[in-house]
Amino acid sequence: MTGTTHHPLQPAHPATGLPDDDLYGDTLREECGVFGVLGHEDAAALTALGLHALQHRGQEAAGIVTYDDNDQFRSERHLGLVGDHFSSAETISRLAGSAAVGHVRYSTTGEPALRNVQPLFAELDGGGFAICHNGNFTNGLTLRRQLIRDGAICQSTSDSEVVLQLVARSRQPKIVDRFIEAIQQMEGAYSLVALTRKKLIGARDPLGIRPLVLGDLNGAPILASETCALDIIGAKFIREIENGEVIVCTSGGIESYFPFGRRKARPCIFEYVYFARPDSVVGGRSVYDVRRQMGAQLAMESHVDADVVVPVPDSGVPAAIGYSQQSGVPFELGIIRNHYVGRTFIEPTQSIRTLGVKLKHSANRAQIEGKRVVLIDDSLVRGTTSLKIVQMIRDAGAREVHFRLASPPIRYSDYYGIDTPVREKLLAARYNLEEMRAFIGADSLAFLSIEGIYKAMGYEGRDNTDPQFTDHCFTGDYPTPLTDLSEDVEFRKPPRLVEMR
Repeated sequence: MTGTTHHPLQPAHPATGLPDDDLYGDTLREECGVFGVLGHEDAAALTALGLHALQHRGQEAAGIVTYDDNDQFRSERHLGLVGDHFSSAETISRLAGSAAVGHVRYSTTGEPALRNVQPLFAELDGGGFAICHNGNFTNGLTLRRQLIRDGAICQSTSDSEVVLQLVARSRQPKIVDRFIEAIQQMEGAYSLVALTRKKLIGARDPLGIRPLVLGDLNGAPILASETCALDIIGAKFIREIENGEVIVCTSGGIESYFPFGRRKARPCIFEYVYFARPDSVVGGRSVYDVRRQMGAQLAMESHVDADVVVPVPDSGVPAAIGYSQQSGVPFELGIIRNHYVGRTFIEPTQSIRTLGVKLKHSANRAQIEGKRVVLIDDSLVRGTTSLKIVQMIRDAGAREVHFRLASPPIRYSDYYGIDTPVREKLLAARYNLEEMRAFIGADSLAFLSIEGIYKAMGYEGRDNTDPQFTDHCFTGDYPTPLTDLSEDVEFRKPPRLVEMR
């Protein structure tokens, strides 16, 4: 996994030693998004549209691989946003073919370089093979090291290439069996979409930690990370790929394999808290409705007398609506988000850097001044942005500022595809509740409880003997082995290559 880097000019906060104006580091980074289509004349264009819908899952890079009737694979991979590279007719025309797979990326393993942009592609003895991956293999670096020692030549530093290498080395006669043999050696979380000359293949890890859905567009099967990618192209949602399922789509139909047997699913609860788009349906649940219910549960657990409920946009909006509806306190957009902030905006002077949070958020003074404000956000990571938002609300004239989080405290790092800071930099791992309150400068601070988040999901509470979700960031209960950690592999620091372009 790749840790977050900071500009050297950013000053450290005296209490934490963290960058004082870390607008982009004080958040959970999205994972990746995958998309695939088979048997449609506009495969590349549909894939580009699907990736647009999945852009929230990764803004670092995007790529598409297609296959045409002339037995030719075509590839376009770029650093940057989907719209920067896949919006022109010229680009789409270069990606001829009736089958395609695509990927949007935020690097959790491997540095942000062109060689790591997916889909990854290789010519195998059975023909071309393209693959894209959402998630993280917790034994990927260990296997990569073993493969290199055995003579493998790796072209990337991404753990996704391990699957490609294992497929290439398999002695199974059929490509599906080779693919299955490869993923049976992998640990961790993954949704995979692969393309061969005749097949579109999808796979989900045995616990179903990462999401994958099946859709249909006029007879053409679609695989995607979220239902919102189906909606944008007018495809019909068919079903979720089951945990541990390998699905194979061909012109003759769809087949499923369950090489891991049938196990109880344990999907990632953070898809509901933060990652999935609000208009997606995950596990049969509307993400928007779940987030609104989390806010309502938060109000039931920790309401305080107030005049107005204000979300931290955009992720805090559904929860704030739920909080307002449950508590009866009016909902107002007391913070306005600027959606056009560039990631590279750096000013050299201290006086400008201290205004940094206002590049992204501005207080709506008319809705705040003289009022007792309940601020609602989805999660608290390092707190460096939260303390600035609290201060901004005070500067706008609020009488009181009460901070409420619609998820439990994040006390543990993630190793399944979410780029969380190391545990020592997570605020809730270092401080108790009162210390966190003092750090961010709020009049009060409260989180949704572990039991509360499960109630918001429709359960009576967490089943501690057999948890319904993967919730390790809150509980430290990791559902798979963490081999790369136990083997003392540098989990966040794979070899680097500087690319000159």
